[in-house]
Amino acid sequence: MKSKAKRNFGKTVAALLVAAAAGAAYWLLAGGRTAKTKADDNLYTSVQEGPLVINILEAGSIKPREQIIIKSEVEGANAILYIVPEGTRVQKGQLLVELDVSTLADRRVEQDIAVQNTESSFINAKENLEVVKNQAKSDIELAELKNSFAEEDLVKYRDGEYPNQLNDAIANVTLAEEELERAKDKYEWSKKLFDENYLSETELKSDELSWKRAELSVKTAKGNLDLLQRYTNKRQIAQLESDVKQSRMALERTRSKAASDIVQAESSLRARELEFTRQRERLRKIDEQIAKARILAPMEGLVIYATSANNRWGNQQPLAEGQEVRERQELIYLPTAETFNAEVNVHESNLKKVYPGLPVRVRVNAVPGRVFMGKVSKISLLPDAQRMWANPDLKVYMTDIEIDGGGDVLKSGMNCEAEIVVEQHARAVYVPIQCVARVDKLPSVWVKTPAGPEIRSIEIGLDNNRFVRVVSGVVPGEEVLLTPPLSVSVAADATEVIPDVEIPSLEDYQRRAEAERIATLGRQEEGRAEGGERHRPDKRERTEKPAAETPATPPAQAPTSSTLKPGVSAVAEARRAADAVVDARRSASAVAVVEPPRKTE
Repeated sequence: MKSKAKRNFGKTVAALLVAAAAGAAYWLLAGGRTAKTKADDNLYTSVQEGPLVINILEAGSIKPREQIIIKSEVEGANAILYIVPEGTRVQKGQLLVELDVSTLADRRVEQDIAVQNTESSFINAKENLEVVKNQAKSDIELAELKNSFAEEDLVKYRDGEYPNQLNDAIANVTLAEEELERAKDKYEWSKKLFDENYLSETELKSDELSWKRAELSVKTAKGNLDLLQRYTNKRQIAQLESDVKQSRMALERTRSKAASDIVQAESSLRARELEFTRQRERLRKIDEQIAKARILAPMEGLVIYATSANNRWGNQQPLAEGQEVRERQELIYLPTAETFNAEVNVHESNLKKVYPGLPVRVRVNAVPGRVFMGKVSKISLLPDAQRMWANPDLKVYMTDIEIDGGGDVLKSGMNCEAEIVVEQHARAVYVPIQCVARVDKLPSVWVKTPAGPEIRSIEIGLDNNRFVRVVSGVVPGEEVLLTPPLSVSVAADATEVIPDVEIPSLEDYQRRAEAERIATLGRQEEGRAEGGERHRPDKRERTEKPAAETPATPPAQAPTSSTLKPGVSAVAEARRAADAVVDARRSASAVAVVEPPRKTE
């Protein structure tokens, strides 16, 4: 397609050049304004005066001024199942395009299942959070209750049980001592009665046993009192204080664990909620994509395929059912009003003449004999990319022209010719544009005189690619040379010398390049030699040679670590070798013998 477009463009340019040459020849030979005198073999033409229009003629096409662009908003590439025929006038809400979304329908079923699963997980996490909070509250209350009981047990023992136990022990000691005193008195009295034979020995033995039992009771009571004060009380206090500490620590652990469980449950809930929201958003997006597969007309209008409106080179297939379209691809244009623009391409050489607001005469091929007026409304800032792709050397800029009226006969896509009127003069002096040449950067013409053509500088205005307006310098009726000599109109850049600039010679460049190359090789050899000495110190003596045995470096051989002279750096040796190489090449060129440079081993 690209080569075909280039061939068509080349044929068009050739045809235009032939037509221009024929028109110029006809104007020169048949117009009567060019003459060849008997005394002069040059061709002359008269300076004319009269109406002159400075215009630019460009071909283009008719486009709607206001239109709605219908694009595909479905992701990826999708085939067209239905598209309304081009040229159909549709009503608002009428189906324009329907795309194939069977893959999206399958994805929606899978996504719906994923949404239900994530919703179930979200609900479970939400209920689990309430359970965890309730359990945490119960555990904390139980731990607080145990801690309260432990503190109360400590206070109860220290302030209640222990004093009671101590009093009981003291009372037991006192009672035991009283019993002992009474048993002792009874025994002594019974002994006296026994001595006087008032009591039997058995009764005496019984009183003695009661006395000894009382003594043992006293010892036992005192031992219990001592045990209570020295051991039992301390142990019980320590145990109860430990219970208080353990219950407090258990309460703290319960609170921390409860807080951790709550945080973990809340994090799990948030994660499930985010996952549920994400899956639901995916489902919503898929539903939106499926809904966007049916494109409805936003308003009433005439259907114009985007491929027909933009297919200027004929290398794009028109939209049809079964064709795949991508996301954001323009599909249909719907004009919103009966107003039109002319879209033309202005060559870069004419950009300095064209600006918004200039009047334009538009002639449409399909409407012969009718001229539509308009004005330039917009000029593109960048050249047309499609034209550059077809011909990289051609730079044209898209220009929009607003056409006044024409809604009754104009249709989108019609070919037209736009005449951009830059200037128009009722009376102007002008000459053919080929008569003017620049001499010393000044526009000049060669005026016919009895002595021959005489060069004269003039002041010119704009041209219309055929005639150029002359502001001053010549008068109507004078004859000017139609083919000015090229020898005096040489471009300034071919003769102007740049001062204070020294141009290096090719030999100097070759010398520097060779020196840099050899110096680089020398540094590499030195680096490899130093690396070898570090890794193989036992072979250092074998790599060193006396200076007298070092062979001379040939002109085309790069110096190495084994060929460098003692006390001479690698860079200096490289420069010396490069000079030798250049001298050798000069000598070889002098005798017309070209010897290729030797490769450095």
